[in-house]
Amino acid sequence: MDKKKITISPVTRIEGHARVTIFLNDDGKVDEAYLHIDQFRGFEKFSEGRYFAEMPVITPRICGICPISHHLASAKATDDILGVEIPKVAKLLRELIHMGQIIQSHSMHFFELAGPDLILGWDADPRIRNVVGLIQANPELALKAVKLRKYGQRIIELVAGRRIHPTFAIPGGVNQALSEEARDEILSGIDEMISYIQEGIKIALDFIEKNKELCDKFASFPSGYMGLVKEDGSLELYDGKIRFMDKFGNVVKEFKEKYYLKYIGERVEDWSYLKFPYYKPFGWPEGVYRVGPLGRLNASDKISTPLANEEFKKYKEMDNGKPVEGSIYYHYARLIETIYALERAREILEDPEVMSKDTFVTGKPTNEEGIGVVEAPRGTLIHHYWVDEKGTIEKVNLIVSTGHNNWAMSKAVELVAKGFIDGKNLTEGMLNRVEGAIRCYDPCLSCSTHAIGKMPIVIELYDSKGNLINFVKRD
Repeated sequence: MDKKKITISPVTRIEGHARVTIFLNDDGKVDEAYLHIDQFRGFEKFSEGRYFAEMPVITPRICGICPISHHLASAKATDDILGVEIPKVAKLLRELIHMGQIIQSHSMHFFELAGPDLILGWDADPRIRNVVGLIQANPELALKAVKLRKYGQRIIELVAGRRIHPTFAIPGGVNQALSEEARDEILSGIDEMISYIQEGIKIALDFIEKNKELCDKFASFPSGYMGLVKEDGSLELYDGKIRFMDKFGNVVKEFKEKYYLKYIGERVEDWSYLKFPYYKPFGWPEGVYRVGPLGRLNASDKISTPLANEEFKKYKEMDNGKPVEGSIYYHYARLIETIYALERAREILEDPEVMSKDTFVTGKPTNEEGIGVVEAPRGTLIHHYWVDEKGTIEKVNLIVSTGHNNWAMSKAVELVAKGFIDGKNLTEGMLNRVEGAIRCYDPCLSCSTHAIGKMPIVIELYDSKGNLINFVKRD
């Protein structure tokens, strides 16, 4: 089999499907390894011809996990087409449901998806190395994880009317004001949720302390980093300037979202349907970078809320202020961001203007293009629409968060495979470490097909003559 000629038809969309292919040399050592994303995303094409104002309702269907992120990036792009500045309360309420999204997504990933590896062990019996095993091992912790996800979803429901696929953000603002009852209910739960996340941080730091050498080398490699920051360089998740940092930790460029095409290129490879974005001025592959929690914290100078900033200082000390390169540190960074989201939600709710009834402005299509950018849980999310004079969509470009990390996930797979796989003595635990490298990035590979809680994966081992000698498959 020639790895460069693997072709999977794009006719059907396959839910969350990924494959890892590992090629061995004659000594049983890993020669090459690849992560294949076998999905075709057609949203850009079938959005053409729709009225621009429909996009905040259409595009959240891209993802059942991050509908809020797509909803908000889309709404910001339609604001841009109208050429309006939305009211402050609309910005606050949009950001508030975004914090709800961050809380539910980040906490679910740490406790329920990555947690079994960290808490039960890489080599634990796969029959218990899952959320059920976690419940059996620590039911109290598992219940707190459920409450965290429920709390984030409840924020979205109270503010936007429903938990999945709300129609809350509209071109020019939002379509309803916040009630005092909703504000008070959300505020009443913040301290309890922060205590749960702090418990998760203790788990993460305990794992790091006991496995420091492993964490420092596990899927550790230099790369660029990208994320939104505020004007003062602090972490931003909803609305800021895009900062690109090189592998040495130097700020190379900060630019407004409207210039993203000047700085972000997209490359394709014949072994994956997911594109490979890169920083254009550095070219390919020198311009590869990482996004998401690790990318954002590496690109930020500080965090604007106190508890999260204290953890951020510890994070920065882990590599003496240089970019933290080990992929496992994504888990710690993810929890720090969750603390920020909870603290930021409180700041928003304590802003006197959050109760304003002035929630939107009206207008007509003014600009031929609209661009919206937010930091989704997994990284920078970009929506770009081109419209005609009537506001009909002529072209769409979407750079979805996980796509930025495509190269990094493949690199992580290669490094972990080479570091842990012994082709002559293959164990399930070795292969689980390869999967664990992917989990660090919390990929959403089902952006167009709606995953149902699984990530199908096939890991194949080939000898140097191209003969399949072993494989593990999970449906």
